Parts: sequence; C-alpha cells; structure tokens
Amino acid sequence: MTTTTREIHLASRPQGWPTPENFRTVTTELPDPGPGEVLVRNTVLSVDPYMRGRMNDTKSYVPPFALDAPLEGGAVGEVVASGDDSLSPGDTVLHQAGWREHALLPAAQVRKVDAGQVPASAYLGVLGMPGLTAYVGLTRIAPVQEGDTVFVSGAAGAVGSIVGQVARELGASTVIGSAGSAEKVRWLTEDLGFDAAFDYHDGPVARQLADRLDGRGVDVYFDNVGGDHLEAAIGRMADFGRIALCGAIASYNDEQPAPGPRNLMLLVSRRVTMRGFIVTDHGDAAREFYERAGAWVAEGRVRYRETFTEGLDSTVAAFLGLHRGDNIGKMLVRL
Repeated sequence: MTTTTREIHLASRPQGWPTPENFRTVTTELPDPGPGEVLVRNTVLSVDPYMRGRMNDTKSYVPPFALDAPLEGGAVGEVVASGDDSLSPGDTVLHQAGWREHALLPAAQVRKVDAGQVPASAYLGVLGMPGLTAYVGLTRIAPVQEGDTVFVSGAAGAVGSIVGQVARELGASTVIGSAGSAEKVRWLTEDLGFDAAFDYHDGPVARQLADRLDGRGVDVYFDNVGGDHLEAAIGRMADFGRIALCGAIASYNDEQPAPGPRNLMLLVSRRVTMRGFIVTDHGDAAREFYERAGAWVAEGRVRYRETFTEGLDSTVAAFLGLHRGDNIGKMLVRL
C-alpha cells in the first residue's frame, strides 16, 4: 500500500524577504516502511530563523535546501507503521523531516520521546533545539557566573525566553531582555521573571539598555538579533564580559550586508570575549541539559509559551510571521 500525503518544496531561492511564490505544495505517495524504516504522521512542525539561511545557495555550516525538494526542519509525530523492532505504531517521535504531513525515515533518524509528562511540542522548543541552544550558550560559550548581569536580545522568542530563565537558574542576579512589543515585554517581566525588558521600537536600543542597567555593565550578552542590539551591548559590556553570538535575525532578509558594529575596539579595552556557536557542535551537552531542564520545567521554574498556526497550508505564513515577530515563544504549525 501507499500513503498519499503533501509536502512543501522550495520552488525558488528568495531574494530578500521570502514570498509565498518561493514555495510549492506537492502531493506525493509514500510506500510502506521497509526493514529498518518507519512511517510517521507529523503532528507538529517547527519553523526556525536558521531556515532562512538554508534557502540561499551559499556555503555554510549546513547544506542549503535543494530546489524542487521538500524543506526540512524539526517535527514531532506518531509512528503509523514500522519496519523496525525498536518502534511501534503509536509511538511519539522527534525527527528532522518537517514541512510535510508524513515522513518515511530510517528508524535511526528518529528519537522516541515521552509525551506523557509534557506535550510533544515541547521537544521542539523548551526541551528541544531552542532550549539546548540557550543552555549551551550560557554554560559553554559565555558561561554565567554567580551574580552576573545578563542581557538577551530577541528575549520573547523560542531561544531568548529560555535564556533569561536559565541564566537565573545558573546564578545571574539581573536579567534584561529586548523584545518587539509591549505584550512581549509584559510576558518577560510579569510571567518569566526578567528584572527588566524593553520594546526596541520605543527608542534607540543603546539608550534603553543603558537606562535599565542603571550604571552596571553587562557581564553576559546572548545575541539573537545582531545589528544595533550587538553594538549597544558591546557599548555596555563590563570588563572581562562574555558575548555568545547565536543569531542575527535583524539581517537575515537583507539584500546587502549591513554595517558591522562601530565600537569593536571596546572588545579590546574591556577584554571581552565574543564567540559564535552552532548548537549541533555541542551534542555532548545534551544529556546534561535534558536532565537539568527537565527538572526545571517539571518544577515550574522554567516556563514556556507556544504560538500555533493550523494545518500544513499555514506553514509558509508561520515562517514569514516568525521573521516579523508574530510569535511569542516558539512558533509551531499544528497538523
């Protein structure tokens, strides 16, 4: 037998901001799984900022998406047929064959997860790649020390919202975040326990950050945005501060390179360490993260929020909305 299903292909490479015309929904047939394979019905798909870079035909840390082929991304789903003894129909699994309704995969490429304690979608967010990214950045790249002041940009997103909370668990005394709306600022300060937050639309980032630091320096800056946020953070770094460069969403859709920070000499005079990282280089941190974060989530010490769109046909809109800041917390597509 075969399964009729749909998947989203990259039809053309975007120039600047992607448009719906860059994508195509295709109906296809999948055979029953052979030995060592599983057929998964996806239930939740993830859209993430890094996917924009993979739409360009440029050399990077991960190969670009192929044209006229399904896009890829994190997903959770239910096993509907299995040719492998390690997995049974009804199991919930995590994998990287998103942007489609069904996926036929080698069993070695999926990971069974426990959806009894937390929703399956949590493994795409707080207990998945975004959560691990936050943890790696704060423990391996720009380690938080007791009493530190931590600033995170994009603080209401999937990674940033976890960064602020994990920083507190690791001993930070002050956590400050930037976000893109008054609602997001309220969520950070009233629900997640940030000491201060600001809407970057309300004025120059450098001024707003300085106002909330009240004379202190930033010991750790976790950068998801780049641009004026990075320049502002460099301007307020404490001596021997640490910067973790995770992303630069402010420039992902630029057609021309944006000017870099104008104050890089401060990295020298203040002896600041600035380091970029990719979470997939740090698989050795995963077990430690799952143990610690699982307990934090179970005890309500780390909270999370999800923004859902409905149905495969909403996936492109969800991806575009992510870049406009439509989400609070993790942006997901529910099938």
